[in-house]
Formats: sequence, C-alpha cells, structure tokens
Amino acid sequence: MASDIVKAGTTVTMSRVFDAPRELVFEVWTNEKHFQAWWGPEGSDNGETHLDVHVGGEISVQMRGPGFDHPMGGEFLVIEPPSKLVFLSKAFKNADGDWQFVNRNTVTFEEAGKGRTRVTLHVVVQSASEEFQVPVSDMEKGWSGSLDRLHDLLAKLQG
Repeated sequence: MASDIVKAGTTVTMSRVFDAPRELVFEVWTNEKHFQAWWGPEGSDNGETHLDVHVGGEISVQMRGPGFDHPMGGEFLVIEPPSKLVFLSKAFKNADGDWQFVNRNTVTFEEAGKGRTRVTLHVVVQSASEEFQVPVSDMEKGWSGSLDRLHDLLAKLQG
C-alpha cells in the first residue's frame, strides 16, 4: 500500500527501458562523474561523489536538493558488467554516526532490442530507524526521479 511507512523488509521494484546500449547504461551506474549527474530525486544537485567500483568498494555522495543536504554512503556487493550491480545505499546519520536508513539495491541490465536496455531495480530496506518515518511512496518517487534523470543523461550522452 502506498501509504505504508518504510521499514526493514520493505521492497520496491521498478523497471524502465532506456534507448541506449546496455554497456553505456551500466557505465553511467559505475562512473562517478555520470553517477553524480543523475543520482537522486528531481531537483538534486549532488556534491562530491566517489565510487570505488569493486566488490567491497565504497560509495560516497553528498546529496543536495530542495530541503536536503546530507551524505549518502554505500558499498558495492556484486559487480557483473554489463548485466548486474548489487550495492548498499546508506543515508541519514544519527548523532552516534550510525546510518538510519540502509537499502540493498539489485540492478539488472537486459538487452531490450537493438540499442535498448531494460533496467530492473529491486530495493530491499535493510534497516530504517524509528526516527526515519517516510511513506513508501516517497521512496518510489525518489527512485522514479533518479531514473528520469538517468534517461535525460543517456539522451545527452548519445546526442
């Protein structure tokens, strides 16, 4: 139900087809310059971004946008170019430095016809603190905005 609150075990699955080859789509998920350009909801303007693209490598993004400016951390768990990425994303540190919101994100990249790629994103919330009370619909909206921005970046890169 869209009004549900995000909690451990919450899942969101989204799929989009992009008019771009699979290798390019995979690259924009693993190249920090490109990742910085599209990651985050509509209106985002990310600051310093670092991707250490290997299993166990760190993800670090200073996420900025209307009403927010906070670090996002993470870790790459599986990297299978150009077909699959699995990574943790972590947000909203508390006063003790612990992350209040941790997701496990599985992204698959499938050919969907000549020069087209289907991206399927499956998010499983690993933990969400009591202080972090947002509707699942907000998480879906944030991811949808990121995928819209990804679409625009891919069009620009191929333009």
